Amino acid sequence: MKKMNFLRKNDKIGIISPAGRVTEEGTSFAINTLKSWGFEPVIGENCFGSYGCFSGKPERRKNDLQAMLDSDDIKAIFCTRGGYGLAQIINDLSFEKFKKNPKMIIGYSDVTVLHNAMANLQVPSVHAPMLRGFSTTPANILNHIKNILVGKFPTYRIDSHPLNRCGEAKGEIVGGNLSVLFGLRGTRFDLNFKNKILFIEDIAEKAHQIDRILWNLKIGGVFEQISGLIVGQFTNCLEDESLKQTIHESIANIVAEYDFPVCFNFPAGHVDDNYPIVFGIPSELKVEPYGAECKSL
Repeated sequence: MKKMNFLRKNDKIGIISPAGRVTEEGTSFAINTLKSWGFEPVIGENCFGSYGCFSGKPERRKNDLQAMLDSDDIKAIFCTRGGYGLAQIINDLSFEKFKKNPKMIIGYSDVTVLHNAMANLQVPSVHAPMLRGFSTTPANILNHIKNILVGKFPTYRIDSHPLNRCGEAKGEIVGGNLSVLFGLRGTRFDLNFKNKILFIEDIAEKAHQIDRILWNLKIGGVFEQISGLIVGQFTNCLEDESLKQTIHESIANIVAEYDFPVCFNFPAGHVDDNYPIVFGIPSELKVEPYGAECKSL
């Protein structure tokens, strides 16, 4: 795993919209927040573009991201929002210059595509709120993001959950949006799950679809390889009474035969309380009867 490059005062942060479209007004709070932290936001040429539900045609979105990946001046890259679109451009990106000068990429949801790419390059990345959501993100979580950018990692203590499974796990955290992970299975951007702590979350999916994806992971041997499981928020996901189990119960039953620790209801995903998680660096998960603790080492 490559060393994480942290930011210093006046460093430049690239701002891009590699998927869904946003307005300049919708990101103004976040841009001003980054400035107040002492950084210099650099807006991608196509950041506020519009093409259907996207911020631009695939070529334009790819060019914006490629420019930020290649730039020696840009020290981190923030995505403005997710939605859908990174799968359309990821295969056409070149990471040759980036590998010589890696930098943090921050985002979640559809940005899981980039997190997978970073994991394959052995470059740390940050699963965290994106700029469009900064205005509704609690101050303590914004402070966590600021601290991570400069190399100060938080320790999270999570309330207990009746389906938690106790134990300790060490390893790099990988994962993100479950549906996006599923879309990359069998591609060159699929993850190496061996000895990793897997984090999953999703939004607006039906319970049977989540169950199907989890069975794909099980049949594919993923759960035989991981050292721990963190179950984030499944926001607006439709429960299905015909399954005779909730989404959480489905997850618990599918991984019941394994002995790794499982932490349910972790506060990360498509919610305002979206705790930032650093992917790709040594981390530790402890699940005990009174709750769970997760931290970077």
